[in-house]
Amino acid sequence: MISKLKFHCRKSHIDLAGAAVKIATYNVNGINGRLEILLRWLKEDKPDVVCLQELKSTSFPEKEIGLAGYGAAWLGQKSWNGVAILVRGAEPLVTRRGLPGDPDDQQCRYIEAAIDGILVGCLYLPNGNPAPGPKFDYKLRWFKRLHRYAAEVLELDVPALLVGDFNVMPTALDVYKPERWSDDALYRPEVREAYADLVKQGWTDAVRHLHPQERIYTFWKYWRNSFQRDAGLRIDHFLLSPAVEPWLRSASMRRTPRSWPHTSDHAPVMIELDVPQN
Repeated sequence: MISKLKFHCRKSHIDLAGAAVKIATYNVNGINGRLEILLRWLKEDKPDVVCLQELKSTSFPEKEIGLAGYGAAWLGQKSWNGVAILVRGAEPLVTRRGLPGDPDDQQCRYIEAAIDGILVGCLYLPNGNPAPGPKFDYKLRWFKRLHRYAAEVLELDVPALLVGDFNVMPTALDVYKPERWSDDALYRPEVREAYADLVKQGWTDAVRHLHPQERIYTFWKYWRNSFQRDAGLRIDHFLLSPAVEPWLRSASMRRTPRSWPHTSDHAPVMIELDVPQN
C-alpha cells in the first residue's frame, strides 16, 4: 500500500487543478479488434482520463494511442480480461498492477495510477457465471479483496476513484426486466449486497448520485436488438471517495459509440469533475 507521502510525490505532468476534468470508463471488448472505434470516440469526446477494460490481448497499441494524444499504462492478458488507463497529454504514474490479497491470481483485472494527485483505480470485476459454481465463488472472493483494499484507500484520505466494469446491477432500476436476471451472477443478492457494502464504506456511486431515479444503461447484448429496444444493464460504475464527491459536476452515458458498426457491447460512461485549485 502506498503511503500518503509517497502518493503526493507521485504526480503526473498534467495539470487538472482548476479545470472541468472528464473521466471515462469504457469496456472496449477487444482493444486491437476495436481500435478504430476507440480512436474515433477519443477524437469526438476528448476525455482527459480513460479507464479501459477487456483488452483481451498481451499487446497494446501504444503508438496509435500516443498519436491520438494519450499516454497509457496497461495490464494485458491473452484472449481475456486486461485493463488500461489513458491520460490525455501525459503519462499515468502507475501505483499498482493487480489487486492485492491473492498472490496466485493470474487474471489481469486491476491497474491503478496517480494523476496529478488523484488516485484512479481501473477495474474489471469477474462476471461470475454460471452461478452457483467456481466462477461465482471467484467473483465473491475478488469482491472481498476489493472491499479490503478500498477501505485502505479511504484511509489515505486522498482524492480517489474506483472506475470500471463492476459486472453488477446494483438495483432493479439498473436492469431491463430484472425478474429475468434473478439467478444471474450479475444480479444475485450476494453480488448486489457486496456492491452495497462497498458503497457503505464511504464511496459515492456517481451516476446514481446525480440521476437517482433515471434508467441509465451501459451494456446491451448483441442479440435480439437489445440496443435498439434499450433492453440493457448498468454495470459500468464510478465510485468516488469523500474528497472527490463534492467535485462531481455531471455523469452521462455516451450512447452514440454503441450504435457504430462492429462496436463493443458497452457504451462509454463519463463524469466531469470540477477539480479545485491546489
